[in-house]
Amino acid sequence: MCHSGFSICLRPRGAVALLAMLLAAALSLPAQAQEQKRPIRLLVPSAPGGPSDFAARLISVRLGEALGQSIIVDNRQSVNGIIASEIGARAVPDGNTLLIGNIGTMVMNTGLYKKLPYDPQRDFIPISQLVSAGTALVANPQFAPNTFSEFVAAVKKQPGNIHIAVAGANGAVATEVLKYMAGIQLNNIPYKGSAPSEVAVLSNEVSVALLSIPAVTPHVRQKRMKIYGVTTARRSPMLPDTPTIQEQGLGGYEFGNWHGLLAPKGTPDPLIRKLHREAVKVLSAKDLVDIALARGNEVIANSPEEFKANLARDIPRYRKIMASAGIVPQ
Repeated sequence: MCHSGFSICLRPRGAVALLAMLLAAALSLPAQAQEQKRPIRLLVPSAPGGPSDFAARLISVRLGEALGQSIIVDNRQSVNGIIASEIGARAVPDGNTLLIGNIGTMVMNTGLYKKLPYDPQRDFIPISQLVSAGTALVANPQFAPNTFSEFVAAVKKQPGNIHIAVAGANGAVATEVLKYMAGIQLNNIPYKGSAPSEVAVLSNEVSVALLSIPAVTPHVRQKRMKIYGVTTARRSPMLPDTPTIQEQGLGGYEFGNWHGLLAPKGTPDPLIRKLHREAVKVLSAKDLVDIALARGNEVIANSPEEFKANLARDIPRYRKIMASAGIVPQ
């Protein structure tokens, strides 16, 4: 099939084949663009409403807008956050799966378990630590002791009979070190996240728990919980009248909880840098800083290198603390 003015002559079959090739090429362009812009899955190792979930939702909408992709928060609650962390470690390293890690999943678990299905340092690339907050020792109002010293005395009178809610690896370690340093025995009741533990204290399913300061503050103010002390080195701005546990006789007892953004190992460095740059921009917005502070969180927003160095420092440090408290990896 030839026409004047054209230097190419095609037979009918050849013309059809060429048209098919051109059409396929044209259709592949939007498909590739759509593939690059598919939603980002942000794994959270706890139930909705907990501290890690707060960190995820603090940044997810604005970070997604900055990246031109929607971010879907995927809560995968499990004991000590292992399920979400394992999924994150095995995800395709293309930037479309990210993980919220915390001091429990990335540090404490290494001393609690002989073998984890993921390695915090080997299987992930740190992007940025986002926020950190302290915890508090609280109780149901029906539990008789009103001060930390009264709490210790009451537990010593009933060794092993008073229930404490335990959520996450950080909570597990903080609980065991508290028991060790105070010389008390408590009955640990495990929960899959801070939010269920909070409900357990409020409903008097358990007597006490170590929970995040932001979560307990409204309950303490409204007399739905008693508070015995905070686990930070200094008093919390949210609860300035509440003494630290260190002030009340347990020198050296200090536990906080950070939450950070990580990607699977193998994620390209330019993408890591872009994620870090945009996350820091989001966290620098004054209204987001104010939201974080109102919930008792300090914004960190450090670099991938600083995040990596903190993990390298804290993992052996907390393993030593756990060993001193007699915690044996399971």
